[in-house]
Amino acid sequence: MVETKTNMLQTELCGITLDNPVMAASGTFGYGREFAELYDINCLGSFSFKGTTLEPRFGNPTPRIAECEAGLINSIGLQNPGVEKVIEEELPHLATIFDKKVMANIGGFSVEEYAQVAQRLDLCDQIGWIEVNISCPNVRHGGIAFGTDPDAAASVIRAVKDAVRKPVIAKLSPNVTDITKMAIACENAGADGISLVNTLLGMRIDLKTKKPVIANKMGGFSGPAIFPAALRMVYQVYDAVKIPVVGIGGIATAEQVIEMMLAGACAVQIGAANLVDPYVCRNVIRDLPKVMRKYGIAELKDIIGGAHNG
Repeated sequence: MVETKTNMLQTELCGITLDNPVMAASGTFGYGREFAELYDINCLGSFSFKGTTLEPRFGNPTPRIAECEAGLINSIGLQNPGVEKVIEEELPHLATIFDKKVMANIGGFSVEEYAQVAQRLDLCDQIGWIEVNISCPNVRHGGIAFGTDPDAAASVIRAVKDAVRKPVIAKLSPNVTDITKMAIACENAGADGISLVNTLLGMRIDLKTKKPVIANKMGGFSGPAIFPAALRMVYQVYDAVKIPVVGIGGIATAEQVIEMMLAGACAVQIGAANLVDPYVCRNVIRDLPKVMRKYGIAELKDIIGGAHNG
């Protein structure tokens, strides 16, 4: 059991109170099943479940994982059972292991598909937020195009907002020239919050075969190495928009959670670190009160954007 002083860790995301700011990122936590066998996942603030599309997807060809220093590259390709199976099978099971609101991460290959998936999930009581993945770099059609063009991103967010009542979070790609333009476009289209960053585009080459390690040649680079870049973009986006920001990218410690919040994040998502240490989210939550005391922080919500003062 993780013992925390709830009030000191409490924060809020789009009107929904979180016991603490630590969420697991989409694609690294599945639908919670495997992690619930290891510890009580109700200690989390929440988590973003596996990216869900209208139809089932097998994903990209293998190999689709490449290890590298201070991170990994993946090209999974939004493998998922499709929205109907998620609603019929995954969410009922989730209700038996997690009693808080969960974030639904959605993907699509057209504006209409995004809206359809969002509309189906909007009817589910367990879901607190719709996180719109316009930033996945692994899918040839849809994701990368929507995530790198402000007008295209805005069209997706606008369609999703028209289809749902729940708060809509736009998940942004770092693979752009100016991340603030993307954030502003999404805010103007009606987004209730911004989450960033998704993975950077990367690759490895096998010296024996002299060919790319990943079948798709390139994939999403995540892990400790991207933390400074992610922190910088969170800082910039916090200055550019008036809606809440969720910080993602290379987070693995309580100290990094606090850094992200000082940069402007009201909550964070831990991603690749879950694949290295399945207990990392629980451990970070456990460590937060001690680290807060060390740095003289009484309540986490008071430090959001603190690095911008003075």
